[in-house]
Amino acid sequence: MELGGVIEYGLFFLSFVGIYALLSLGLNLQWGLTGQFNIGIAGFFAVGAYTSAIVTTAPSPHHLGGFGAPLAVGLVLAMVLAGLVAVLVGLLTVRLRTDYLAIATIGIAEIIRLVLKNEEWLTNGVRGIPGIPRPFAETPGAGTLGQSDGVFLLVVVALILIVYLALEAARRSPWGRVLRAIRENEDGVRAAGKDIERFRLEAFVVGSMIMGLGGALFAHFVGFISPEAFTPEFATFLVWVMLIAGGSGNNKGAVLGALIIWLVWTGTEFLTSMAPPEYVTQAGALRLLMIGILVQVILLVRPDGLLPEETAERK
Repeated sequence: MELGGVIEYGLFFLSFVGIYALLSLGLNLQWGLTGQFNIGIAGFFAVGAYTSAIVTTAPSPHHLGGFGAPLAVGLVLAMVLAGLVAVLVGLLTVRLRTDYLAIATIGIAEIIRLVLKNEEWLTNGVRGIPGIPRPFAETPGAGTLGQSDGVFLLVVVALILIVYLALEAARRSPWGRVLRAIRENEDGVRAAGKDIERFRLEAFVVGSMIMGLGGALFAHFVGFISPEAFTPEFATFLVWVMLIAGGSGNNKGAVLGALIIWLVWTGTEFLTSMAPPEYVTQAGALRLLMIGILVQVILLVRPDGLLPEETAERK
């Protein structure tokens, strides 16, 4: 492979890692700190992607939108709408036990995907939304080798840094300590007079807004979205694997897990592409099997992940 191809692939790879790092950070706030078992990541991911796509694309007779808004507006509105959906979901599910919350969130995520698939006036249905603008793509020189991907990666890294620092500050704050206390001893926190439902709802909403931001960046990076991009395997299962592998409760682990698992995921794609043609259709299931085996190994060898949660004892 030529040097130019290596550079372009590297930028492509790191951009996807960054998008998944945001999803993993959002999940870490919900599960790692608060103990909320959200299996509806794909729903908030999709809401963010479609919101930003609709408000930033050019006018089209095939779907709602064509507002041509700047990228920043699309990102903000993606977070806002994902947060509003999370408020509605949270008000219904915040009092549920962990297992029931998991069932409820995966059902809601599937409802969202089916709405996006069937409401053609809104999303163009299975044909999807093309022509989603890439940030700074029209900047002079952006057409040169890797320039557009490089600028996009800088945007992603900047947003990850902002989200990471904000979540670290929140984790160390009294608010974050209450979330961890709810995860460890809900009855004790309730006895202390804390409004557990409010804290859970706040964590659920903020985490979902971060997932919506990741969805918006995904839409602008690939330039085309359809409901098939938000299947549970792609937009929920991988994120959980990333957080488990990196270290639940540790924001650094969430980012590290995104890097390692996406490396493994792309590596399995390379391996399965070498399979005989008659087995190509089974490659997707084989890749999931490989990831599942990796998770089992990590849970056996490093049950707390590669970077366990930082506690007073470890410090």
